[in-house]
Amino acid sequence: MFGATPRVFRAPGRVNLIGGHLDYNEGWVFPIAIDRSCFVAAKVRDDSRLRIRSVQMQETFDCHLDDSRPQEHHWSNYVRGVAWALREAGQSIAGADLLISNDVPMGAGLSSSAALEVSTAFALLSLSGLEIDRVQLARICQRAENEYVGMRCGIMDQLVACCGRRANALLIDCRTLEIEPVPFDESSIAVVVANTMVKHALAASSEYNRRRIECEDAVARTRVLRPEVKALRDVSWPEIEKIASTWPDNIRRRARHVTTEMLRVHAAAAALRKGDFAELGRLISEAHISLDNDYEVSSAELNVMVALAKQIPGILGARMTGAGFGGCTINLIRPNAAAEFAGRLAKLYAEHTGITPDVYLCRASDGVEEIA
Repeated sequence: MFGATPRVFRAPGRVNLIGGHLDYNEGWVFPIAIDRSCFVAAKVRDDSRLRIRSVQMQETFDCHLDDSRPQEHHWSNYVRGVAWALREAGQSIAGADLLISNDVPMGAGLSSSAALEVSTAFALLSLSGLEIDRVQLARICQRAENEYVGMRCGIMDQLVACCGRRANALLIDCRTLEIEPVPFDESSIAVVVANTMVKHALAASSEYNRRRIECEDAVARTRVLRPEVKALRDVSWPEIEKIASTWPDNIRRRARHVTTEMLRVHAAAAALRKGDFAELGRLISEAHISLDNDYEVSSAELNVMVALAKQIPGILGARMTGAGFGGCTINLIRPNAAAEFAGRLAKLYAEHTGITPDVYLCRASDGVEEIA
């Protein structure tokens, strides 16, 4: 395509061990970057055009950096969005030819969009001889998704794609953006991701934004008595349980999930530091119940996958990961049982649903980098 040898970049997807829907509540999350990535082969141009080819979409898109923002949704908007956001941040990027191949499953809740955003943004900066702080890069990519694509995502996915660390989980404070690596002993614990192969896309997009609005409603109600509260991270459930009893049921349950999940995140990080993997698994399983019952972002397929996983020897804990309404579950397994577990779970899920899932072992990976 390029008529020359390109430079090659990659950025990883992620799974969130625990901390579902806490990033936009300015809370703490506990993800790992995974060893599935979006790869970008890139070559600088001597004009201000972007020529973008997606291997998965089998489509090429051509535009000028100064073109107006498109009205329709298209996969190329993620790339055009980061180019726009980089220039809005004062970065003088050049045009580029970009060949993109993403082996992070799309629509599975493993953050394929953030992997695409971060890998292309890093490539565009590198081609132009520019460097910026990785946290700033994550903010720019989040802005692209929020304002250009129109998805009101939090900062977690982009931060993990930028700052992932091999053999570590990341305890991220989504208010301060402080990141604490926590060693993830892969000789003692393994992560198996199970893709339900089902994504209720319309529900996911509309309900995700609805959950943000419901959490903002809970904050506004709390501020009547606690004006210092800026987000649900600023209160605990015991502090608001009594006043929440008069709230609409959906608002009360959203607030209960968020405030109790924050406690689970800190407890999970402490358990991992101590090597208490049974406690880590218990907390993750408890988080799934809260996401299903109080936050109502699970699905029938996710619940079946979690229930089946709990029947298999070697399981420590299982829950949905990502925004919900389909996608993937994360399963914590003893390493010597991981391969057999993956096979049995795939077989059981296929028998119960008629759907053949993707089930695979994931390892903690480094963040965005140039690889060739």
